Formats: sequence, C-alpha cells, structure tokens
Amino acid sequence: MAAYKKVIFNVRSTGILCILRDPVVLCSPTYAVSREHFSKRDAHTQALTKNLQYISNDAAKLKVNPKTMRLDRDVKRPLCIFMSWMLAKPKHILKYADIYLEQGFDVVSVSCTPWQLMWPAKGSQLVGKQLMDFMAENDLSPLALHGFSVGAYVWGEGLLYAMKNKDKFQPVLDRMKSQVWDSAADITEIPIGFPSAVFPKNMVLQNALRAYTKFHLKLFHEAATRHYLASSGIYHHPPSRAPALFLLSKNDPVGAECSNRDVHDCWVKDGIQCTWICWDRSPHVLHFFHHPKEYLTALYNHLDKNGLITNREIMLERLKKS
Repeated sequence: MAAYKKVIFNVRSTGILCILRDPVVLCSPTYAVSREHFSKRDAHTQALTKNLQYISNDAAKLKVNPKTMRLDRDVKRPLCIFMSWMLAKPKHILKYADIYLEQGFDVVSVSCTPWQLMWPAKGSQLVGKQLMDFMAENDLSPLALHGFSVGAYVWGEGLLYAMKNKDKFQPVLDRMKSQVWDSAADITEIPIGFPSAVFPKNMVLQNALRAYTKFHLKLFHEAATRHYLASSGIYHHPPSRAPALFLLSKNDPVGAECSNRDVHDCWVKDGIQCTWICWDRSPHVLHFFHHPKEYLTALYNHLDKNGLITNREIMLERLKKS
C-alpha cells in the first residue's frame, strides 16, 4: 500500500495522471504533439482522422467517410502504411516517408497517443480498426508496411480486428508485398519505452511514469494488459505473409534484440521470408540516422527484391549521398 501511495503521489504531482485519464489535456511540454507542417516542398500531408495522416506528392484534397473510411475519390498509387513510434514528430516521419514518395508511393502515417496506448478499448483498438477499414475500403495496391517501436502493438490490434472478418480483410492483407520493422517493441518493453517516449529528457518523470506503468499493467489486466498479450500473440503469428526486414540494435532496451529474435524465429517457422539486420550500437528508432548507408542499402534491397522499386536513378542517387 505504501508503494501504491508513493506512485499515486508521484503521478499526481507531476501531472502524469492527466495524460492517462484525459486524451485531450496535455499536461507536459514534452508531451505536446507537434502541429508543424511537413517541410518538404513537394510533399503534402492532410489529416484523415486524428490518428491517420495522408502524405503524398499529389496536393489534391482528400476526404474520408468517418464511418466507412472510404476516400471520396480513387487513388491509383501504391501505399505504404507507416506505423510510427510514440510522439514522433512530423519532420522525422517525413524523412522516412520520402523514401517511399520517391518511388511513387503515397504514405499513411498511423499514430497512437500515450492515453490510447494505456486504454486500448477506447484508444489503440479504434486506431487499428480505422486503419484496417481504410485499407479494405480503398483499392490502394500494392501495399507496403514500415513500422517502428509501439507501432508493432497497434498493428497487432488491427490484425485482431481484421481476423474477426477474414472474408473481408484477408484479401487486403494478401495485397501486402513487404513489411519492415524498425525497433519493434513487444509487451515486455512497454514499461521501458513508454516513459522514455513521453518524457525523453526528464529521468524523474520517467521513473515516476515507469512505476505507474508497471502498476497499471498489474491493476488493469482486463482493461489493458490482456489486450497487449493478444496483440503480441497475433504479431508473432500474423495472417499477413509478406516478406519482412528486421532493423534493430543490440543495445536498444526498447526494441530488444531477444524479443525481436523471437518474432523473427516464429515468422521463419511460419514460412515468412525474413532478413535480419542488427547493429552493435544505435539508439531506439534512430538506426537510419546512425547507419544511413547500411540502413538504406538493406531497405532498398528488400523493396527491390519484392518489386517495389520504380525509380532506380533516385535510389542510386540517395545511396550515393548517404
């Protein structure tokens, strides 16, 4: 009980409780979601929902039906589903999205707030549902997936929803030609990665939120933890069979090597073609910036092998500059 009171005191005194209770109130400057526009001149972004951002070289305005998730016009381009990490900034997302934009893709960036992560039934599960409905209602093909960190969990929630109606969604998942997982985080890493994402520069608040997160996982098993376990289960044995590229490092405690290796081995046993790239040292979701040449080479090789490279000149130019 004393430990419980200490955690609640720390949570209340730092404002963390507001983040966990209210999806609108942003209690800390480090939590504030950036409203800045993507800076690249020929890339355009627009919000489809609060969690889905559409990025394209085409400036045409798109509208989505919030009930069906169908766009108001057909888009005849391949699509990359970008499962972003917690509180990712638009300018950082664009650095990755641009790789796909250069190859003729549009990109849908999928985000999940801390509140949505902590309360899946009213948060991350709705995000996963929106994404799967969007993929099913719009004939964007081929599909590629590029996910980071907690994005693996949100993708798992989407897969769980999709498997409730296999006749509708399995053909959609079969359109996926590639999946890339950068620093993917499993349930065991939530108490490590979640506080670091919310308070990246404040160890006191990190420790307070880490204590609360562990408490939350124990207290709210039915409301939260069992959903994390279910998502992890389907992520280990996914209905999508697209070839996969794993990108990670040995010293990343959030996208841990052991949990990623476990997923990799499960997929290989299930017959999914997998490529494994693991650096000795580089920070969580920052492998591209610390190993740009190796990262791009592995990514381009993977996309090319799966028929997703359409502009080799740009690919070679980017590799030369990296």
